[in-house]
Amino acid sequence: MAVDRYNVVTRHNPVITRIDPFSPLSVGNGEFAFTADITGLQTFPEFYENGIPLCTQSQWGWHTEPADNESGAYSLNDLRKEIYEANGRTVGYNTSGKGQEKVYNWLRQNPHRLHLGQIGLDIKKEDLSPVTVGDIENPRHMLDLWSGIMQSTFTVQGFEVETEACCHPKKDILAFRIRSGLLGRKRLGIKVRFPYGSAAKTAADWKNDEKHYTEIMDSGQSFIYLRRRLDRDQYFVKIVCSEGAIIERTGRNSFVIRNVSERDELEFSCCFSPAEITEELPLCRDIFNESRKHWQDFWNGGGMIDFGGSTDKRAGELERRVILSMYLTAIQCAGSLPPQETGLTFNSWYGKFHLEMHWWHGVHFVLWGRPELFEKSLWWYGSILDRAKELAESQGYKGARWPKMTSPEGYDSPSPIGPLLIWQQPHPIYYAELLYSVKPYRETLEKYKDIVFETAEFMASYAAYDGKNNRYVLGPALIPAQENHDPRVTLNPTFELEYWVFGLKTANEWRKRLGLDINTKWEDIVNNLAELPVKDNLYLAHENCPDTFTLFNRDHPSMLGALGILPGTKADPKIMLNTLLKVMDSWQMENVWGWDFPMMAMTAARLGRPDLALDALLYDSPKNVYLPNGHNKQATREDLPIYLPGNGGLLTAVAMMTAGWRGCKEILPGFPKDGTWKVEWEGINPML
Repeated sequence: MAVDRYNVVTRHNPVITRIDPFSPLSVGNGEFAFTADITGLQTFPEFYENGIPLCTQSQWGWHTEPADNESGAYSLNDLRKEIYEANGRTVGYNTSGKGQEKVYNWLRQNPHRLHLGQIGLDIKKEDLSPVTVGDIENPRHMLDLWSGIMQSTFTVQGFEVETEACCHPKKDILAFRIRSGLLGRKRLGIKVRFPYGSAAKTAADWKNDEKHYTEIMDSGQSFIYLRRRLDRDQYFVKIVCSEGAIIERTGRNSFVIRNVSERDELEFSCCFSPAEITEELPLCRDIFNESRKHWQDFWNGGGMIDFGGSTDKRAGELERRVILSMYLTAIQCAGSLPPQETGLTFNSWYGKFHLEMHWWHGVHFVLWGRPELFEKSLWWYGSILDRAKELAESQGYKGARWPKMTSPEGYDSPSPIGPLLIWQQPHPIYYAELLYSVKPYRETLEKYKDIVFETAEFMASYAAYDGKNNRYVLGPALIPAQENHDPRVTLNPTFELEYWVFGLKTANEWRKRLGLDINTKWEDIVNNLAELPVKDNLYLAHENCPDTFTLFNRDHPSMLGALGILPGTKADPKIMLNTLLKVMDSWQMENVWGWDFPMMAMTAARLGRPDLALDALLYDSPKNVYLPNGHNKQATREDLPIYLPGNGGLLTAVAMMTAGWRGCKEILPGFPKDGTWKVEWEGINPML
């Protein structure tokens, strides 16, 4: 029987009935997103600043603050590198800002993602003083997932206000509809403000109005066309409102939409663009209709799951997390660039994206039957391939070394950790192989072969031969996925060893599929790479870490990924089960991250322990909380109140627990067979 998709989806429409700084709702299209407060717009941004900030962000909207040198910019060549010993030679990395803080910090913080503009209600009380958040009564803010339309109702001094908002699915255009008796009484308008760029969480600097300017390019009775200038950056905004309303400038970078008629309804649309806007904007009603059609098509396509009828009390919550994570990743992570860890909601790490997290943001799209949403961002690796090869060459390696924290230009941002990470390196090979598993065609091979082979060339070059022990090793100097290790002593981390084998074996499989001879160096490394480090029948974080479960039992228990994230050709299932049980018993679960719980669930599923898979996936921890809007909250971290890798990891784990993995013969391998879980599903692909 087909899943009743409409009922499954809409029973999880988020409804917010109290003013909560951690419960804004968002609309978007993968390239662009708008996050709104309880009013359905960005009316009370200050109230949300210490929770989830209210931003309008895009894939293209970036700003660079001029440096205080002659050229107005620094480059990585302006940094002194920190020198590390690496198997008989030295390699320099941009890991220290000591004595060069100005350059180091500027390169970390620039470019930063922009808050493109704040759009909020301008409500006046009867005495014409501004309404505060405390004046809002009877609020109800709801997102209709089936249509992608936000709806909000509330009252102010006895007057009801209704708002609707949505995002065009293919253009960076917002549409709004407001109904209230306050409109006809001239006590309700729309305020539009533009900030200067900022590397801060809010992506906005409201204190330096003189540093930027909003130029009126054209205007008429019901529209205004603007050019935003911020130093060397610019973008364009066009606002069109319904009959009976006017748009006026109220400041250097602020405007207001006022109702001048007796009507109690106002519609307006707002388009943001990196290039000049030459086309007429679609009508608001057409934007709402496009949103409805797009989201109906989205939910009716791809994979779906239904836990209705399950007697396990956790089933409803897991289903809610799945549905809301599908929506959030579609609007936040399905764009033309790898997403930042907070998507298009607000800035984390200055708005830059972390390539080791791209796996968690995007692999699930392929598993849930929407590979095109993941592929939208994979072109970018080809666009920076030459830069990645330059990075590898500068360090004495072959092939392409992918950056860790970066921006569209692909430069590896300085960091005490990032430049030394290596677990993002095999990711593009995994992506290509996963896509080939659902599209096993020559076209797929030709499209990604250069990325696969150049990635493998780096990996082979990076592995060093240890003649004393007749093996290849990884490190020093490196920092593993579990980032709390000294790079100068880290040797042969468990997960990275397994991933190196997977990547090089897969790259040779691609050579065979293309009719090429295998690369014998890659094969030699696969056959002679160091064994996974073990002590007391447990896998260690790395070979020089005997205290993994006592002194280092925090952050990511990444050794589990060797047989969970990966199929685990080197890992021993018995030792891995011991390791999983030890982690669940002794790890500091309050100090892990949102994607660690799905990782543990995937390991448990591969080991034939669906009970542990569900216990891990739904583990009671401050880092595994899912807010009413579906976001994965990271305990009390002020800089990271949401964490989309957690959402993506949850979707990946559930897909794998449902459809299994390559070679798996069991039906629903991640769910108990004791009758407590009733799982109806369709359209989900197996994992590798």
